Amino acid sequence: MRAPPTPSPGETEIQPPGVPGISGLMTLIVGIVVLAALYIGQDVFLPVVLAILLAFVLAPFVDWMRRWHLGRVPSVVIAVLVALGIIVALGGIIGFQVAGLATDLPRYQATIKEKVGSIRAGTIGRLPAMLKEFNKAVEQAPPKEPENASSAAEPAPPEPNPLPVEVHEREATPLQIAQSIAVPLLKPLTTTGIVFVVLIFILLQREDLRDRMIRLFGSSDLHRTTGAMDDAARRLSRYFLFQLGLNAAFGVMIGIGLWAIGVPSPALWGVFAAVMRFVPYIGSFVAAAFPIVLAAAVDPGWSMVLMTAALFLITEPLMGHVIEPLVYGKSTGLSPFAVVISAIFWTWLWGPVGLLIATPLTLCLVVLGRHVDRLEFLDVLLGDRPALTPAENLYQRMLAGDPDEALESAELLLKERSLTSYYDEVALRAVQLAAKDAKRGVMTSVQIEQVKDVARSLVQDLGSHDDEEPDATDTEDDPVAPPESEKPLIRDPALPDISPLEDRVPQEWRSEGAVMCLAGRDPLDDAAADMFAQLLSKHGLGARIVPHGAAGRSTIANLDVTGVEMIVLCYVEIAGTPAHLRYLVRRLRKHAPDAKIMVGTWPPDHVVFRDESIRAAIGADHYVASLREGVVRSLQIATGEEHAASAEASVVTLVPEQRAGAAKRMRLPA
Repeated sequence: MRAPPTPSPGETEIQPPGVPGISGLMTLIVGIVVLAALYIGQDVFLPVVLAILLAFVLAPFVDWMRRWHLGRVPSVVIAVLVALGIIVALGGIIGFQVAGLATDLPRYQATIKEKVGSIRAGTIGRLPAMLKEFNKAVEQAPPKEPENASSAAEPAPPEPNPLPVEVHEREATPLQIAQSIAVPLLKPLTTTGIVFVVLIFILLQREDLRDRMIRLFGSSDLHRTTGAMDDAARRLSRYFLFQLGLNAAFGVMIGIGLWAIGVPSPALWGVFAAVMRFVPYIGSFVAAAFPIVLAAAVDPGWSMVLMTAALFLITEPLMGHVIEPLVYGKSTGLSPFAVVISAIFWTWLWGPVGLLIATPLTLCLVVLGRHVDRLEFLDVLLGDRPALTPAENLYQRMLAGDPDEALESAELLLKERSLTSYYDEVALRAVQLAAKDAKRGVMTSVQIEQVKDVARSLVQDLGSHDDEEPDATDTEDDPVAPPESEKPLIRDPALPDISPLEDRVPQEWRSEGAVMCLAGRDPLDDAAADMFAQLLSKHGLGARIVPHGAAGRSTIANLDVTGVEMIVLCYVEIAGTPAHLRYLVRRLRKHAPDAKIMVGTWPPDHVVFRDESIRAAIGADHYVASLREGVVRSLQIATGEEHAASAEASVVTLVPEQRAGAAKRMRLPA
């Protein structure tokens, strides 16, 4: 007799972690290969990267000349010649300044020796001798010589003096002199030539290169990818041009200041300061060290040193904290940690040149991450935007049971949005994340209670805030952020001008309990009911909260509906076709026949809002997809204007595809 088959174990709600797939391994292998190629092929990739960065700077100049009806080729040639002329002129200035500085080195060395001698003659110089005497005083007495010591040996005869030997090198031939000069210059000149050749081809074929990038990274959505690539190129060109201009202005200010102070070779140090300012954080300090040392060598006193140091201490904060924020806006798009790590990485990979281009090159990677889905991890790792959305951050604080930090974050967000917008965009989304995890079985009962307690405390603490849109502040956009046309409409006023409706609310709707907010059957639906009831009370409607158990089959007979004008069913997360919702509406209709019934299923893409037949089967009077819409609709019902179309027009409901795209760009959950 065959044994009955062993039943397969039931599928657990929490799946075990999977092993890395082929796709993840291939990504890791590709990353290692790219890194090795960049390191080994430095001589090839470095000129190409320099040409790309220089192309971002020259592209606006080329476009400007083409608007003056110059052809593409003449515009590119003129732009490249201008750039080459500037580089050659700067190189000539540096050469002449260094040559003039070298002739005065003996005099500078003498001044430095005098200052060092004066320092040694002072108290600081006597300090080592004083320490030495102090050490001798605390030492023990030297050991005594033994009594039976033999007499000192006779001194050895002096050794003969060595014969002096002089070594003379043969004079260098003209060919050797030319070789010693040409060989060190050969590699920089070759690299410069490659850079400008690649630069010419990039400027001539910008559109073709752009199309190839689109084909590689975004052929599935040509419209969006084309707009993103064009906007990214325009913003990067503007950023690099501004950065070059600001650093050049910094160098000019330093050069003029050093000239006024009297430091030799001020043009050399101005160019050096402009170049070193591309190095993040420490570049300006390195640029200041050489002029300060030179000032100490020129001036017998210390006044020139102090004035040189003061020049850098004043100019750098003025440029970094006043002028740059006015030009760039609030942010440059990179996190401070990413700037440091990128400087270390590119210096290790490509040496000093990598250090100079670390920030612009990393910014290019961040822009690619913000516009190309496959490279989004670059924006997460290197960008300055928060890694978690406000909703995710609030959910994390709820899981930790930390209402104080949740309130602190909420007060910061309420400075730029109304209370309704905060509840809709942040708090309700955080509760939805918790509800989804609870349905998957990944939350314990203790964690669910923590989330409920933090949500309840947050609503109570925000009870003193008025539901008004704060004054708009004029702030500059992130220079590398997506354009305004691609951002979802989350900054519109949370509610239209409904003050006339609030003034016309009848007295019976103002009494406590006129609107009954009935929570859904999930544990976290109570949080949505708390938020909605608070918003209604702030707009002149009396509201009270009723738990879901009060409307059960065995308890609804005891539910007090005296003075209830409308019942609102609040659901945070409702799955599938809610049959229980239909029966609940039927019980409420029978128990309170005169009250209107509104269903608030806050996910706007739920099946209830896509199928009219399901709405008809449920039998409610109104359906809303956000707290904002619920408040507006409630006021219209209370004032008898529920037939107006303004409520429908005031709601911004995105289809799932639009919500997914907006969520990716703004890091909001879809």
